Amino acid sequence: MSGGGLRVSADKDTGVAVVTIDRPARLNAIDLGTAAELGAAWRDFRYDDGVRAVVVTGAGERAFSTGLDRDATVPQPGSPFMVDDPLLTIGPKANDLWKPVIAAVNGMACGGAFYLLGEAEFVVADETATFFDPHTTYGMVSAYESVHMAQRMPFGEVARMALMGTAERISARRAHEVGLVSELTPPGAALDAAVECAAVIASHPPEAVQGTVRALWLAKEAARAQALAHAPQLVSLGNLPTERQAGLFTGRRPGFRLR
Repeated sequence: MSGGGLRVSADKDTGVAVVTIDRPARLNAIDLGTAAELGAAWRDFRYDDGVRAVVVTGAGERAFSTGLDRDATVPQPGSPFMVDDPLLTIGPKANDLWKPVIAAVNGMACGGAFYLLGEAEFVVADETATFFDPHTTYGMVSAYESVHMAQRMPFGEVARMALMGTAERISARRAHEVGLVSELTPPGAALDAAVECAAVIASHPPEAVQGTVRALWLAKEAARAQALAHAPQLVSLGNLPTERQAGLFTGRRPGFRLR
């Protein structure tokens, strides 16, 4: 099935579903409709016993996702104690799905894409993949993104990525070295490799698999939840006003270093 910005397919023989962000012309940036579709897809999988493992990926060769679509209009309350973030519920764990999810990354994964990578069990990436966090460059706090990545990468690597902004990108090779990526594939092969892993996992008894997923997340849940609880205030206090952000987005930027 498919919606405006999402494609969902399921192989009932293997028990593997593939969720594809299907906005390649926008580098798979997530608009409000796609955000809602992602949340709905994860919730639907909770009731579909024929789906025992899921792969999430992006359409095309250029990007897994570049996060929130800059054209999305997200009105904000006038209080610094309340922040509306449409990406908060785009991940499986935020929707109480404890079936295993594998991310297959091709091209760019940056910014809000980390909401999805942060809630996957592991990441498979092809050699073209790059990872970066543009927030600070454009006058925005990297709060949710940094918290998600701090669960998956060494502190110094997350700090460097978040603070360097658009000036630097982490290569697939480096991401594999620091543990963000579990498997590197040739260009274009990440999805097949992730589906192959998912099929193996889906062949195991689902209760044991889901219990294991839940146990893994329990190991880090308290610290993660506490950190995310502070993220809205950090964002509201540290972000530049929208009009000043817009000026930074339209300004010319030097090239980036691939690390």
